[in-house]
Amino acid sequence: VTMDRLPRHVAIIMDGNGRWAGQRHLPRVEGHRAGIDAVRDVVETSARLGLEVLTLYAFSVENWKRPAAEVSTLMMLLKRYLRSELSTLLKNNIRFKVIGRTDQLWPDVLSELTDAERKTAGNTGMLFNIALNYGGRAEIVEAAKRLLAAQIRPEELDEQRFAGFLYTAGQPDPDLLIRTSGEMRISNFLLWQIAY
Repeated sequence: VTMDRLPRHVAIIMDGNGRWAGQRHLPRVEGHRAGIDAVRDVVETSARLGLEVLTLYAFSVENWKRPAAEVSTLMMLLKRYLRSELSTLLKNNIRFKVIGRTDQLWPDVLSELTDAERKTAGNTGMLFNIALNYGGRAEIVEAAKRLLAAQIRPEELDEQRFAGFLYTAGQPDPDLLIRTSGEMRISNFLLWQIAY
């Protein structure tokens, strides 16, 4: 690895867990469990390499349309991950942040997320964004609403100012986007940020 050529920000669309399980004749939930193990490895390795930002697309706004049992399992796995990995985040100086429409998440999940954000807020190493109930178009619309609420005049607005109203305000744009399933789709992920 050429350390001076590492990307500053890597974004990953976590995809294909259900298909992975299906190919092995396992229930979809086993694919999601395996995905959690992969997340652990990716987060720790990214922090060790010295990435500035890692953003994982874990749950889209469209994922609510999945069967209720699958959504419930995903939320349970998320809570389990946060409980089991919080000490690792702290030990590795990783700051944790949630991007997406958090107000629509289940209260017990939101509580775990808020707790992890609060406990890692003082960390100065890699920023680990997890995109939950996230959609790129929704993010742009919410940024526009915040911009209007801030009463920014049109002549004061440029791309840099607008970017300051996104979930990723103040972060470098991704240098590398990975989709774990190998498919070539961006699935409404970081639409503004991955323009280049």
